[in-house]
Amino acid sequence: MLPTLALTGIVVSLMQTLVVPLLRELPALLHTSASTASWVVTATLLAAAVATPMAGRLGDMYGKRRMILVSLAFLVVGSVVCALTSEPTLMILGRALQGAATGAIPLGISILRDELPPAKVPGAIAVMSSTMGVGGAIGLPLAALTAQNLDWHWLFWAAATLGTAAIVAIARVVPESPVRTPGRFDMVGALGLAAGLVALLLAITQGHGWGWTSPATLGLLVGGVVILLAWGAFELRTAEPLVDLRVTGSRPVLLTNLASVLTGFAMYATALTVPQLLMSPTWTGYGIGQSMVVAGLSMAPGGIVMMLLSPVSAWITGRFGGRVTLITGTTVIAIGYLTGALLMGSVWQIVLAATIIGAGTGIAYAAMPALIMGSVPISETGAANGLNALMRTVGTSTSAAVMTVVLTSMTFTVHGTVVPTRTAFVTTFLIGAGAAVAALVLAAFIPRRTE
Repeated sequence: MLPTLALTGIVVSLMQTLVVPLLRELPALLHTSASTASWVVTATLLAAAVATPMAGRLGDMYGKRRMILVSLAFLVVGSVVCALTSEPTLMILGRALQGAATGAIPLGISILRDELPPAKVPGAIAVMSSTMGVGGAIGLPLAALTAQNLDWHWLFWAAATLGTAAIVAIARVVPESPVRTPGRFDMVGALGLAAGLVALLLAITQGHGWGWTSPATLGLLVGGVVILLAWGAFELRTAEPLVDLRVTGSRPVLLTNLASVLTGFAMYATALTVPQLLMSPTWTGYGIGQSMVVAGLSMAPGGIVMMLLSPVSAWITGRFGGRVTLITGTTVIAIGYLTGALLMGSVWQIVLAATIIGAGTGIAYAAMPALIMGSVPISETGAANGLNALMRTVGTSTSAAVMTVVLTSMTFTVHGTVVPTRTAFVTTFLIGAGAAVAALVLAAFIPRRTE
C-alpha cells in the first residue's frame, strides 16, 4: 500500500514542474503571447489550491480512496487534453485539470494514518510527504529529456500513462478507509474559499505582468482578503463547515500551516532559480552554460535525497516529536541556500546547494502531517491535511511571483540578450534562506507536546 500511494504522490507532484523546461518556448509552441502562455503554469497552481481542501473534506465524507481515484481521473483527462492540442485555451484547461489532482497526496497521508499500525505511521507519512518534493525534483530532468528529444506533446502522453497506471494500482492495492465523517458538503464554503484563493493567487502570480499597483492587481488583492474574511465568518457559524476554523486556529495547527507556507516558498525557489543559473551563458562571468537536460538532472539528487531521508525524518519525529523535525528541516534548508549564495562557480557547487535544500525540504515536509494529525480529530484528517497542502501551494505560488520579480528586475543586456545579474541569483538564495529561517522561528513556538 505504501509504495503504491508514494508512487501516486510522485505522479501527482510531477504536474507542478512538468512544463518548467518549456517555459521559454511556450509562447512559440502555443502561438500566443508570453502573458497568455504563463497561464499554463498559473492554472495548475490555482486548480491545486482550490481542489485540495475540497478533496480532503469529500474524502472524510465519502471515502479517501474514492477521492484519490477521482483526483487521478482529473489528471488523466487533463493530460490527454494537453496531449491533443496546441491551442492555448484548451492547454490551460488541461493543465487546470492536472492541478486538480493534487489533493491525492494529503488523502494518501490520511489513509496511511487510518490503515497502518501506529508504530508504522511516522515512517509511512515521512515517505508519502516527501513525494511532494520528489516528484517536482525528478520531473525536471525527465521533462527536459523528453522535450529535447521528442515532440513536447509526449510529456502529456507520459503523464496520462502514469496517471492511468496509478489508478489501476490504487484500485487493486489500496483499501478504502473505514473512517468517515457523514454530513452535508459545505458548498457555500467551498465556493467562498475558491473565490478568495483565486483572487489572491491571481494577484500574486500575475502582478508582475499586470503591474503591482495596477487596478486589476490591487482589486484582486483587496477582493481576495475581503472574501476570505467573509468566508471565515461564515465557516464559524456553519454547523458542518468545509474547514473547521476552531480546530485549524489552534496554536499547533496554525503555526504548522504558517510554517508550511514558508517552507513551500523555499522549496519552489530552487526549481525556478537553479536551472536558470545553470543555463546562464558563460560570457556573463558567472553562468555555467549548461543545457536544459543537465540543468534538470542537477535537480534530481535533491529529490532522491528527500526519499532516502524519510526514515531519518520518521526517527526524529518518533524520538523528539514533529516540532524538532520541522526545526531540523528548516535549518538544513537555510544552510543549503546560504551555501548556494556563497558557491556558484561550478555545476557541483550548485548541485550541492540544491541537494542540501532538497534534504531539508524532505525532513520538513515529513514533519507537517505528523504535527497536523497530532492536533486534529481522526475524523478530520483528510480536510486538515488538505488545508496544510493548500498552505504549501500558497507558498509555491508566492515563491514563483517573488523569484520572477527578482530575476527580471535585476538584469543586464549584451548583444540583445537579457539575463539576470549575479546579484539577482544571490538575492534569490538569500530570500530562500530568509523564508526557511522564518519557518524555523514559527516552528520553535509550536507546543512541545505536539507529536
